[in-house]
Amino acid sequence: MKELPPAVNARGFSLVELMVAMAIFLIICAAMFELLQLSQQRYASENQLSASFQEARLAMDQIVRDVNVSGYPSLGLYSVIPTDPSTYAVGPVAWSPNYYPLVPCAIGTAGGGTCTSPGDYDLIVETRLGSDPNVSWVRYYLSGTTLYRAVVPKPTTGGDPLSALSAPGAAVPFLVNVMNNPGGGQLAQITATYPTMFPGAVPQPIFQYMCDTPEGPTSTPPQPVPCPTAGLSDLPQNIRDVDVTLIVATPQRDMQTQMLKLVELNGRGHTLNLSH
Repeated sequence: MKELPPAVNARGFSLVELMVAMAIFLIICAAMFELLQLSQQRYASENQLSASFQEARLAMDQIVRDVNVSGYPSLGLYSVIPTDPSTYAVGPVAWSPNYYPLVPCAIGTAGGGTCTSPGDYDLIVETRLGSDPNVSWVRYYLSGTTLYRAVVPKPTTGGDPLSALSAPGAAVPFLVNVMNNPGGGQLAQITATYPTMFPGAVPQPIFQYMCDTPEGPTSTPPQPVPCPTAGLSDLPQNIRDVDVTLIVATPQRDMQTQMLKLVELNGRGHTLNLSH
């Protein structure tokens, strides 16, 4: 009778081995999900930053475009001065107070000067828009963290531009989350993360002005100079360039750092139609 070979000593995994293998698997899964979550958070943050940049770029393009066409049509285009002030632009930039009768004020950057507008966060340009035969006032002003835009026809009777532009429904939100002039506590937090955006840890003007001087060009080729805060009686009419700085925050804080993420855009509008 043939003898059978001895049985093979076969056995399965022990409970301890299964528990160790499961623990290793769970650790690997947890690490993978953590990386996936971080990736999703970074994608969301970058997507918000990109959207904020695009909105700020569109806003910058519109502001610069309005400044570029301001001052048209100027008095220099007429052989006989019109009697209706709504048919021409007194200057590229309207001012307040005392626009009509025409008593120009001195531009006030960083709180100086006598103008309510133009200022660090307020700008009114006057120009002919589209096919409209008359001139319009276009105002940009910052309230809190929202930049507003208002457009009204220039009245035939003159008057103060701010009064007309402050009428109900004249202004609409133009760009939100503008952080050029945040509150004191928020400014301290922001400057700790973005010191180069806020030199000296102070609010940054949206609008800064370059002027032609009544004495004529100060360089060859002629270049405008920073507008002084006093000393020229017709200062707003001398504005040649408007430098625009927009500092915009994403709608939500960064999911990882819980800090605001900011983007800064810079542009310059150049007026071509001085009225004097």
